[in-house]
Amino acid sequence: MKKLILSILLITGILQSCTKDFDTLNINTKQPSSVEPSTLFASASRSYGRFLASPNVNFNIWRLISQYWTETTYTDESNYDLSTRNIPRNVWDALYRDVLKDLDEAAKLVPSTTATGDEKKSQLAQIQILKALAFYTLVNTFGNVPYSDALNIANPKPSYDSGAAIYNDLILKLNSAISDLENSSEGFGTSDIIYNADNSKWIKFANVIKLRIGINLADVDNAAGKSIVESAVSKGIFTSNDDNATFKFTAVNPNSNPVWEDLVLSGRKDFVIAKTFVDKLNQLNDPRRSAYMKQVDAGGFVGGVYGASNNYSAFSQCADWFTVPEREVIIADYSEVCFLLAEAAERGFSVGGTAESYYNEGIKANFEYYNVGGVDNYLATPDVKYTTAAGSWKEKIGVQSWIALYNRGHESWTSWRRLDFPALVAPSTARSPIPVRYPYSVDEQTLNKANWEAASTAIGGDVVTTKLFWDKF
Repeated sequence: MKKLILSILLITGILQSCTKDFDTLNINTKQPSSVEPSTLFASASRSYGRFLASPNVNFNIWRLISQYWTETTYTDESNYDLSTRNIPRNVWDALYRDVLKDLDEAAKLVPSTTATGDEKKSQLAQIQILKALAFYTLVNTFGNVPYSDALNIANPKPSYDSGAAIYNDLILKLNSAISDLENSSEGFGTSDIIYNADNSKWIKFANVIKLRIGINLADVDNAAGKSIVESAVSKGIFTSNDDNATFKFTAVNPNSNPVWEDLVLSGRKDFVIAKTFVDKLNQLNDPRRSAYMKQVDAGGFVGGVYGASNNYSAFSQCADWFTVPEREVIIADYSEVCFLLAEAAERGFSVGGTAESYYNEGIKANFEYYNVGGVDNYLATPDVKYTTAAGSWKEKIGVQSWIALYNRGHESWTSWRRLDFPALVAPSTARSPIPVRYPYSVDEQTLNKANWEAASTAIGGDVVTTKLFWDKF
């Protein structure tokens, strides 16, 4: 009898132990059961920074499209092949999944935290600004995109909003965020890895996004563009490089500079500076050459033929400054703002200065950021001086903006599409003319077909040559 009782107790104990063990198997010990909104906000900021900085040809080929860099052995992307690696889908996922979804979840969690009311107001405003920036980037990449119906996992087939409608709503969202930041305390504290909880700089940043939108609208709706630009300027925009919006990488993976990861850590030698870019800087005897690129062994700066196979050692390569592991990525900067204001002045907008003064200031700010001397002599060069440089105001501003936006491929691509300068030419081997938009993700074509077809029809065709709604000339 005692043996029977002992056996029963032993079996019962084993079963209870197994039950506890089985219960623990249902718990993912590597995934937290809850997450702070500050963590999601920081994650989204990091994802957007990496999105802009990465030279990975699986999704970020804007340095190639803008003809700053060209390739050596593999030349598909320099010839505008956007389908081999499904680049559009990777861009789509990077922005919707890695940036916008994290921001959306962060916004849902903010009300339940122990932060003060003012802190929550700031946090929600900063989330809204980054969401506006991500949607701005999506519109400028694809055109019409899911917006009103986006980010709802219960709706796997979202409809697409028009780019113009999204732009209009982004202005409303940015104005609301600015108002909230003007009357509240710090937001995410040290988790704010862009401005370290400085609301005054977040306000300027929001106004810079408004400035970009207003300038982009100028050719399609001049009155709206003028109103938005003048509102942004009156509310306060960047006034020096101290206001720049940047993401600071670290020297330690996985938060290191993607340019270092792909150009140094990987040991790959896939890119050289493009002849298009080098020749222009050589023509202008531009002092920024040494900041942007290396000299070849024989001396001087020599660019590889854009779109062709190029011998890595025979041509100038990206300067070491850009391949430091902790090098920051610029999200928006003072130099860019100055060139946008120069455009605005030429369009007759009231922005407090002349096109020439802002053009000069944009060049000076860029020299200062890269710690390059000789800016006064450069500005006096006839081919650079605003009153004597060749071409229309669009060409003068377009060329110098292109030079200053080096390493900032996406915004450079936007500037080129708006101004049509510099006069980039597709290589004879290109798969298409220079793309003015990305085609939609293949997943959208197969999993959200009806809405994809409607969006494609609305914009004039899902091809790389379809101009965005604001790209009229």
